[in-house]
Amino acid sequence: MRFAGIFPLLALSTVAVACSGRVVEPSSDGTLADSTGADPSATTPGVPASTTWRLDIENPVNEDEDVDWYDVDLWDNVDSGLIGRLHANGRKVVCYFSAGSAENWRPDYASFPRAALGKAMDGWAGEKWVDVRSAGLRAVMAARLDTAKAAGCDGVDPDNVDGYSNDTGFPLRAKDQLSFNRFLAKEAHARGMIVGLKNDVDQIADLVASFDFAVNEQCFQFGECDKVEAFVAAGKSVINIEYGNVSTHQRSVCPKANAKAFFSILSAANRMNGTYTRCRS
Repeated sequence: MRFAGIFPLLALSTVAVACSGRVVEPSSDGTLADSTGADPSATTPGVPASTTWRLDIENPVNEDEDVDWYDVDLWDNVDSGLIGRLHANGRKVVCYFSAGSAENWRPDYASFPRAALGKAMDGWAGEKWVDVRSAGLRAVMAARLDTAKAAGCDGVDPDNVDGYSNDTGFPLRAKDQLSFNRFLAKEAHARGMIVGLKNDVDQIADLVASFDFAVNEQCFQFGECDKVEAFVAAGKSVINIEYGNVSTHQRSVCPKANAKAFFSILSAANRMNGTYTRCRS
């Protein structure tokens, strides 16, 4: 779910990143000297499990659905007027961006440290995994969160936050990913925004307290929904997306999703362009 947009480039000059209430200086290779640390985020009340959503990551956005929250692309809508219109209609807005990859069509691509650019992401031309240990990368993400806040986003949906379990080109460890994901949560909360955990199912137990909702792709297909249920157990919303045959999923997935109190949607295409079927309880 990565789509193009063209907006003015943000200048970045950060050389140190605030983490866990202190400044962590980058080491000589540009990575953070301390990539572990305790969870810096207080337990969040989260978005209630009963929340209704509209996911239109790719424009155009259907502005007329009667839901609590919209999830839309940050860069495509940062100055389009969409967020203001949704607010005027009583909706809240989560803004999507990729936190674990660099997309060469995004306006801040030149700000990514070259040393933090890794292997190409399979199936997504122009996109590369990034080194989540990099202090410079965290500066880019902090600037993106500033952009989201200035655009009026009520929350953020950072994608690709499970690089440690993929072939990124970097020797990322589980603790590196935990540190980066907690950094995203802490910085979003510091700006008064909620934040969702996208996939990263094997670290949910360690991260559920830091994040306000979850976005999951295909937990029914891969038998991972028992891990995702930790969000519902904490009273927080789960957006579940299952790709494939919609008619089959309506019979096989929807009854289970409704029983788990997931907000599940079914998409025939491997993308979130607003064309999908919602499981209804």
